Amino acid sequence: MPKPEKDWRDLISQPVHAKMNEMKDVFVPMRDGVKLACDIFHPDADGKFPALVAFQAFGKNHEDLQFRFPPQARPSPLWDGTMEGGNTGYLVARGYAHVIVDARGTGDSEGEYYGVMGAGRGGEGRDIYDVVEWLARQPWCDGNIGMIGVSYLAAMQVLGAGEQPPHLKAIFPEGGHYDMYEMCYQDGIMWMMPRAFMEGRGGDGGIVLTRRASYMKDTLSKEEFERRVRERLDDPDCKNFPVFHQLLCYPHMAPLWLDFILNPCDGPFYAANKPANAFDKIKIPVHLGAQWGRGWVVDGTINGFNALKGPKRLVLRSAPPMQERPFHQFHDEIVRWYDHWLKGNDTGVMDGPPIRVFVHGIDEWRDEHEWPLARTQWTKFYLRSRHRLLLEPEPFEADVVPPDGFYQPALTVTNTVASVKYRTPPLPEDTELTGPGALYLHASIDTDDTNWIVRVSDIDPQGNRMVTTTGWLKASHREVDPARSRPWAPHHPNARRVPVRPGETIEYAIKIYPFATVFRKGHSIELEIRSIEAETDVDPAMPPESGHLNSGRSTVHKIFRDRTHRSHLLMPLIPRR
Repeated sequence: MPKPEKDWRDLISQPVHAKMNEMKDVFVPMRDGVKLACDIFHPDADGKFPALVAFQAFGKNHEDLQFRFPPQARPSPLWDGTMEGGNTGYLVARGYAHVIVDARGTGDSEGEYYGVMGAGRGGEGRDIYDVVEWLARQPWCDGNIGMIGVSYLAAMQVLGAGEQPPHLKAIFPEGGHYDMYEMCYQDGIMWMMPRAFMEGRGGDGGIVLTRRASYMKDTLSKEEFERRVRERLDDPDCKNFPVFHQLLCYPHMAPLWLDFILNPCDGPFYAANKPANAFDKIKIPVHLGAQWGRGWVVDGTINGFNALKGPKRLVLRSAPPMQERPFHQFHDEIVRWYDHWLKGNDTGVMDGPPIRVFVHGIDEWRDEHEWPLARTQWTKFYLRSRHRLLLEPEPFEADVVPPDGFYQPALTVTNTVASVKYRTPPLPEDTELTGPGALYLHASIDTDDTNWIVRVSDIDPQGNRMVTTTGWLKASHREVDPARSRPWAPHHPNARRVPVRPGETIEYAIKIYPFATVFRKGHSIELEIRSIEAETDVDPAMPPESGHLNSGRSTVHKIFRDRTHRSHLLMPLIPRR
């Protein structure tokens, strides 16, 4: 009989180092004289070891909680998203040094943390370069450096690799926010979660600043700063949200979050040290990953993967979108990656297709060669009268099939969410949708702006609903860049706000974030369109305060879907094999 194929888990480093050498409060000099604080853990044994760097802004001493605190999953009130640096004991036992660094201006490090990802002073990409090269010279290090950590720490890995430090040999970013504008605004609609880690809200920890300062206030003229504050105070979305009104009246309260509020459009503030701009500069091997559930994170991860030029892997994991904290999951995959690239052991990590996708509905893993999938059949589902979603377009004009619509009062007077829904008939067979999509919506409103919030759901025969993906677009951010767009991926530059002329019928191209779901036979695909989000809409498995800033305007929305205005949902249909 042939010998059974060996499992890759048998090929990776095993836990052989029982003791750990700990060096606390080590200070690393940067090129400008600033010193960053770090804690270093490595095997208490002879020899030299590769090092994995966790570069974070939440206080290295906070990571010590991993040694005496069991991991927590959302929605546990003990879940704290800032413990993202990895399991020290697991890594050291397998022959790695684990180095936890306080970013400039945070924790015990010197310097100032400003703006987006600390880019206003020094820039964390350059600081990572200096940390990596300093570590490579230490007597316990063998000169092979990698990085570790999720979310913020994943973005730091991409920034650091983009600087090309010679001794950084590979990275493993997971669940990172790589476009800093989209981290806070999904095509113009503000996502509130960054406020949680900037201010330490909702049970989440926050950035441990050594000095609280607003980059905008320190760099803009007094007149320009005050103009921006007045402009945001006049915006109904902000002035009808009491917490923002207070913050704008007293800008010193939360300076990091204030900087994001004062920049509702993409531009220079977000461009400095944007990790998304570093992918095409990276030459070392990269293992990217994300979990389904936060579409903008998945989308940014896929875009980064497609921009990489060197050896690469992509894993799109099952929902929910948040790992446990302290972070400890899929460390066997991390060690497999680094055993291959830092230790020179053939763990088979580069064997097979470069993409691994978890498909919901059938709950199966599948290997793929590209994204979007080459076999995709881009399929239009047309919005039709009587709230139907059909493959055939409407044959009649608006005088016969007048528009649908909904009126959404501002939340100052109601908690009721209004919407309009369209649904396919029960599907005659299992139907797979895997990839990105888009909603082309012909609509008018009676105000100068609104939020378009789109949800695509799987409806089972009993009427139970599972949201599979979402889309977001502020009406005033509707401009599309044709050069960077595809029919299934409209790109909004978000460079300026263009008010809507009340009553004008406009075609909105709304990006639908990537997903992978098999809708089973007898299920239906449902499209829902609304303008606000209820508290109950936020998945409890998401991080704290994961809702969006709702539209503060009371607005009538009309949805046109006649022969002239063929509103449709473009979906990535995958043919059955």
